This record gives sequence, C-alpha cells and structure tokens, in this order.
Amino acid sequence: MYGNLIDALPAVLSLGNLAAVVIGVIAGICVGALPGLSATMAISVLIPFTFGMDPLVALGMMAGIYNGAMYGGSIPAVLLRIPGTPAAVATSFDGYPMAQQGRGGYALQVAVVSSAIGGIVSALVLMLLAPPLAKVTLLFGPTEIFWVAVFGMSAIVFLLGGDVLKGLISAAFGVFVSLVGADTITGAERYTFGHLELLDGINIVVLLVGLYALPPAIGLLEEVRDFDTQNTGRLNTISIWKAMPGMLKYWKTWVRSSVIGVFVGILPGAGGSMAAFLSYNEARRASKNPEEWGKGEPEGVAASETSNNADTAAALIPALTLGIPGTAVAAVMLGGLLIHGLQPGPMLFRDNPGIVFGFMWQFLFAAVLLIFLGGALATNSFAQVLRLPRPLLGAIIIALVFIGVYSINGRMFDVYLMLGFGLIGYFMDKLKFPLPPVVLGLILGGFAEQNLRLALRIGGGDWSILAASPTAKILIAMILLVVLAPLFSRWLRARKTHRANA
Repeated sequence: MYGNLIDALPAVLSLGNLAAVVIGVIAGICVGALPGLSATMAISVLIPFTFGMDPLVALGMMAGIYNGAMYGGSIPAVLLRIPGTPAAVATSFDGYPMAQQGRGGYALQVAVVSSAIGGIVSALVLMLLAPPLAKVTLLFGPTEIFWVAVFGMSAIVFLLGGDVLKGLISAAFGVFVSLVGADTITGAERYTFGHLELLDGINIVVLLVGLYALPPAIGLLEEVRDFDTQNTGRLNTISIWKAMPGMLKYWKTWVRSSVIGVFVGILPGAGGSMAAFLSYNEARRASKNPEEWGKGEPEGVAASETSNNADTAAALIPALTLGIPGTAVAAVMLGGLLIHGLQPGPMLFRDNPGIVFGFMWQFLFAAVLLIFLGGALATNSFAQVLRLPRPLLGAIIIALVFIGVYSINGRMFDVYLMLGFGLIGYFMDKLKFPLPPVVLGLILGGFAEQNLRLALRIGGGDWSILAASPTAKILIAMILLVVLAPLFSRWLRARKTHRANA
C-alpha cells in the first residue's frame, strides 16, 4: 500500500491539483478569520460546486480549506479576542494580550508556524496509519461492517459529551433521513410522500448545506453589532523567516501538542477545541513560568495552534478506513467523497488508491503552504477584512448556498428541502442538539441497513450470525463499553454529589 502512496504523488503535483490546494488554503484562511464562519460551513458551501470536477481537485480544495481555516481562526482571536473558529478560543488567551502589547504580528507568526507543524505531523500520521488499518479492515464481512457502523454512531453520540438523549435523537433523525427513497433491494418507496424527487433519497449535499451553512449565516444576519475595530490597525508583522529561529525554543511544546492533537483527532466527536485546551493546559503545567500565561506568553499560542491543526488529518484516519469521522468537518468531507462516487471504508483503498493517497499528499502540501500563504496573508491589510459587516457576509453566504444547491439537479425542490433542513438545523443549534450525529446517521444509517440485510441473507435469516465471528464479538464489546462508560461515569458523579450533600 505504501507503493500506492508514492504512485499517487505525480498526479498531485500537477498544476491543477496544486492550484486547488493553494486556492483552498487561501479561502480557508479567509473563512477562518471571519468569526461565525467555519471550515465545516465553507466545505459545505463548496461541495455543490465540485460537481464535474476531478475528485482530486475537489478534495484538494477541501484539504486546503480545512488546514487554512484552522489557522485563520487565530487571526481575529489575536486581534480582537474573538475566535474565528471554536478551536481558536485557547489561542486568544495569550494571543490577544500579545496584540495589546504591540506583539500581534509575532503572535500570528507563531500561530502560522505552529499550525503548519501540527498539520504536517497530522498528515504524516495519516499516511502511516491509514494504509495498514485499511488492510486489516479488508478482512471485515457484512456482519463486521454493520457493527462498525453501529459503533460509529454510538461513539459519536456518547463521546460528544453533553446531553446523551439529544445526541440519540440527532442520530435517529439522521438514520431516518437515510431511509428516505426507494428500497435498494425491493424497490419499495419509503417516506417519499408521493414526491418523485425523493425516489433517489435525499442528497447529502442538501442536508449538509442546510444544517451547517444556513444556521451560521442566519446567525450573522441576527448580529447587528459591528466589530470593535480598535485593534484592527497595523499588525507590525515581522518577516516570518526572521522570526523562525527564535521559535525553535518551542520545539518541546510542538512535539507534545502534536501528539495530543493527533490522539484527540482520532477519537470520534472530540475535535480541535478539546485538543487545543488539553495542549494549552499541559504546556502551561510543564512551563517554568506558568504565572506568565494568560498575560502574553507566545508558548501558549504555539501549544493551542499546534494541537488544533494536528487533529485535522488525524480525524480522517477513522473516517477514510472505517467511515467513522472524528470531527464534524471529517463528516462533511465524507459527504464530499460520496458525491464523487467514493464510498469511505476499506474498499476505498483497494478500488481508488490514487485518489485516497493523493488526498493524503494534499493534506501534507496544504500544511506546508500555510507557512508561505499564512505568513503572507497575516499582514496589516488583512485586518481590514474583519470590518466587513456581518449581515452583509451572511447575505452573501445565503446567496451562494442557494446557487450551489440549485445547480445540483437544476430544480427548486432541492432548494426548498435545503431551507427545511436549514430551519431544522437552526432550531437544533438553538436547543443545543448536536449536528454531527445527524450527518453520521445519514452516512452510516443506510450503510448499516444494507450490510445488516446482507448478513442476514447470508445467514439464512439467523440473527445469531451477527455475533458469530470473534471480530463481531470484539466490536459488540466496544459498543457496550462506549455506551455504558459515560452512563457509569455519570452515576458515579451523581453518587458522589449525593454523598457530599448528605
């Protein structure tokens, strides 16, 4: 499989694919730098426009946006103490005080170098771990694949934290959406309500755009307050090449934060925010001067930015090999793969090695490009972008998603469907219902149903075949562990609280 990794490199080095990564990184930095926008939303908006593109070109833009947005979130976090992305919250702890001290330029340089290092480590880990893991999963049959899908849905629900019931409801809604359309085996119509447009099921792009792109855009329209532009003046940015030698003293923080970010990225539902906070706290604990943290310590910026970028490609390890995304962005990227006829899972490595391994190279190139493009964009002029009125930005996004969704099939039915999902996503967000389980339920729901029915056909209708193999038993045990561990933990906390109050 590592031979396929080398074979995929020439195609990635073509002008078109490299241009796609460059455009993606620039767009990602701009998106991440605008509070209220996210890589998830940007990729959701992009996906409809990738129809007709070569898969590598489309995936290259997604990889670039993902890496660029994770760094871009640090720009308003440093300048305004307004994190551009949730993962940049920890960056603002020391980045903003540095900006107040006139060191905002250096803070951004530390952020871009640390982001690039985290992204490079994450891409290398993806290259090293994904191929052997995919080779092992090729041994899985329909029974094992069914349990993997169930494990993915249960993991994302129970490891997200928060209200488990709301997570279950979200996942159940996603599974319901996956059932809409004609039955793949019998041809019977399911939940189409007489609409011929629903016979092929609900297009995943419509759901992704509705859930992830519209609610943030509506939120921007609701925000009438302009940004405080007091600190959006000159950044006094120094040359990144002159600043780099002085950053080498952060190498321990880079190593520690990269390991934490990769580990958190592989865990379903964790994401860059958790990685950034864990790395920040660990770096502060290991620091010789922890009392200076929160007052403008560059190492704090290095810790959070390295970690939240180290989880980017790592989140795709379970996504590409097992179809279990580690983050919401990875879930949206799975939708991008499906749109181009690529089914995430072990067969992806066997049937489309050039594309999947090329995708890994693109993640690596996107991380390297951050140093060049991020360093160039984090200039005095970039701060002016933050002055764009939020309502205007929201209106532009809504116009783009309308055009993008309509272009899928050239029919207004998809637009109305998107608006419906947008309304659902808006209220789910207000009521604190998690969105990743919905996407995972849609992606894995039909996948689980198909393999369950195939396994039962192989077993002649005998349900015991679902627990016949040792691998199936291990997966069942893992599912029980994932489901019961949080419940047991909550029981222990409730018991401890009861004793404390007694």
